[in-house]
Amino acid sequence: MNWRIAANGVALIVAISGVAGVTGIAGASRGAGAAEVSGTTQKFVTNDAKSVLATIKVENEYKTGYKRSLFIHWSDLDGNGCDTREEVLKRDSISKPQVDPYRCYVVAGDWYSKYDGKNLSDRGDVDIDHVVALKEAWDSGAWSWTESQRKAYANDLTDGRTLIAVTDRVNTSKSDKDPSNWMPPLKSYWCTYLGDWISVKARWGLSMDQSEYGRIKNLLASDCSSLTIAGWSAAPVSVSAPATTVTVAPSTTSPVTVAPSTTAPRTTLAPATTAPAVTTVTTAPATTTAPAATTAPAATTAPAATTAPAANGATVAKDIYPGSYCAPVDGLGAYKGATYVCSKTNAEGSPYAGGRALWRKATN
Repeated sequence: MNWRIAANGVALIVAISGVAGVTGIAGASRGAGAAEVSGTTQKFVTNDAKSVLATIKVENEYKTGYKRSLFIHWSDLDGNGCDTREEVLKRDSISKPQVDPYRCYVVAGDWYSKYDGKNLSDRGDVDIDHVVALKEAWDSGAWSWTESQRKAYANDLTDGRTLIAVTDRVNTSKSDKDPSNWMPPLKSYWCTYLGDWISVKARWGLSMDQSEYGRIKNLLASDCSSLTIAGWSAAPVSVSAPATTVTVAPSTTSPVTVAPSTTAPRTTLAPATTAPAVTTVTTAPATTTAPAATTAPAATTAPAATTAPAANGATVAKDIYPGSYCAPVDGLGAYKGATYVCSKTNAEGSPYAGGRALWRKATN
């Protein structure tokens, strides 16, 4: 497939093989008005959601071997002392969050769940959702990724469309479903949700199955016919992606043409040769090495809690964190005078994703 980049009236044709995290295109025109395509600043730019959808490969899902533990989260990839869950709680709070500076724990905040239009003030009611669920990512191509690539995806804060704070019970109902069998309860959010879903799949080089692709295509032809998608930077690590064709113009308002290619090999980009009028970048097999990842625990857990006897003789853990992982199941805890229970289900009896146990308010 080709990129056609208009630079000072000259069409620059760039052949690209499906790599979502491009580390740079050597030899690209650097004259006045040339498009910047270095690894740190490159943005994939398009306006039309249908055009982006057309670049995504459609194939059967790979439904073997998934385990949630294969995607290490929540981690502190930037080393600032805050794991990814706390970072998203801080980022998505609609009020200024109160944060314990010593352990980067969001003590208080207010959140608006875009999936169902609910306002939340208890972090125990908030889940951090992977818009494209971890299992869906696995089935769509992440099965072939390295551990560091999966870790980067599971903790991706470089694009706000990957992770979002939502109501826990709604996230549980979504589970690992794709748009062919789940859409947000708030229908006015459907088009935004589809745009986020498409952008995550395209950015990370993930495929779609036929029913998923068909449902999205139908919605883009009807309810979301005028949907546009903002551009995005390259993924944090290089991952194999379907071949992509995008027209990039000096202005993001210029027309964009995207056409799928099914024959381009999955390789990284080799240095290009430069000509006065046309620059052609050829592709060659190469090995992409992701940066060494630091090791982090797979889940955020509360520090060891002190205990006190309850009135009925049971032991109650103090200083627990609502919404954090816990053990043992059915154990009791206390937070701000309220009693919490370590449970694998929410108050309505719906299981939490991945069979995990979380601290939630106890019910009578």
